[in-house]
Amino acid sequence: MSKKEDLIQADRGQDAVAIHLTNKDGFDAFAKELKAGQRAALKAQKFDGSGYQVGIVPDGESWFAVGGVTDPEELSSYCLAKLAETLPEGTYRLASGDPKAAMHGWVTAQHTFVRYKKNDDAPGPRILLSKQAKHIDAAIAEAEAVNLVCDMVNTPAEDMGPAAIEAEAERVAKKYNAEIKVTKGDTLENDYPMIHAVGRAASRAHAPRLIQMEWGDEKHPRVAIVGKGVSFDSGGLDIKSAVGMKLMKKDMGGAAHAIALADLIMGAGLKVRLHLLVPTVENAISSNAFRPGDVLQTRKGLTVEIGNTDAEGRLILGDALTRASEDDPELIIDFATLTGAARVALGPDLPALMTRQDKTADELIAAGRAHDDELWRLPLPAGYAEWLNSEIADLSNAHANPYAGASVAGLFLDKFVGDDIEWAHFDTFAWRPFPKPGRPKGGAAYGLRAAFHMLSARYGG
Repeated sequence: MSKKEDLIQADRGQDAVAIHLTNKDGFDAFAKELKAGQRAALKAQKFDGSGYQVGIVPDGESWFAVGGVTDPEELSSYCLAKLAETLPEGTYRLASGDPKAAMHGWVTAQHTFVRYKKNDDAPGPRILLSKQAKHIDAAIAEAEAVNLVCDMVNTPAEDMGPAAIEAEAERVAKKYNAEIKVTKGDTLENDYPMIHAVGRAASRAHAPRLIQMEWGDEKHPRVAIVGKGVSFDSGGLDIKSAVGMKLMKKDMGGAAHAIALADLIMGAGLKVRLHLLVPTVENAISSNAFRPGDVLQTRKGLTVEIGNTDAEGRLILGDALTRASEDDPELIIDFATLTGAARVALGPDLPALMTRQDKTADELIAAGRAHDDELWRLPLPAGYAEWLNSEIADLSNAHANPYAGASVAGLFLDKFVGDDIEWAHFDTFAWRPFPKPGRPKGGAAYGLRAAFHMLSARYGG
């Protein structure tokens, strides 16, 4: 396949197949302007203007395409994705208007994960022309960030362990001359004891680490992005079932989101002093694995009793959030595949958003709605914080009742964020079980675009 940069090109009058857009309400009026044979061709394809429909219409010795969309005047991110997936190789332009937001889905629809299974029969690129030349690079970058999350999450743990996650961070850092620092293995024990405890049972090849990256003018507002990087979660000694473990290669999805967001921030030149922190471990089982009932020290100075070794993500995030807070950032955003409770409440497509301030939530939710990356806010109820009480330590990592699991996990993280720091927590699934046009089954970015556009509105370059 052609490079992704080639999938959207500036419209300079090149030869291209026209794409006409209509919807169900406007289809009859659209069809009246066609010749009888053309109407018959669409009827034979059962095309009636419904969303994501694709029709091919003969036009003398040539042809044009017709796409069904919700609103031909206001295109959404994925409304052209089915066309990008199914049309023949070639160059296309909209018969009226410009793709604008729909450039995103045009690119993601043509991305496939081919690391282990090549598809030599895949069709060649479908190129879309746009008159918005100055926006093409930004649209490509955003789609590629989404694709990066998908590829990292789709990659199995043996090939996307802590060292590989570090390599991805280093690759992104090199693009922008960002500074990177990695603390790993037993050197974590004193400064980041929870990261060390969770990851110490893994083999040396998958040794735990904290990856930190810094970029930008030190005079600009400091923004920290934190991502949970559990490369594989066996559950530890509180071992998961086979079914529960099957998708646990995706438990580093928060790290993938954080790295992709850092790439977008630096690529857009946002006026921030960026601090990326990715605690990454494998939650393995061995003779030195941490145990239920252990009490862990933390960078914060609190002690944590382990109620469940399968609630490990909040532990590694705790040390990373403490480190992020020490530099007094204006804002901290973290991404984590943290709780099954969030998925029970909201399903796979809606990341749970928790914030200390209404303003933060409002900005993120508005950005998500504007860019087809919807979020749903869950509360951080102060009254539930007592469920984290421990009789022998400052707090427990797992409460003993089945209620409000996502919010209680958020309250645990809140203990490690500095006082008065603006903070947003995304409990995201990072996996799409049901494919949609432009959004295949597998690794998925949820909340990434919302966070980026919120930051862009605040700190635009």
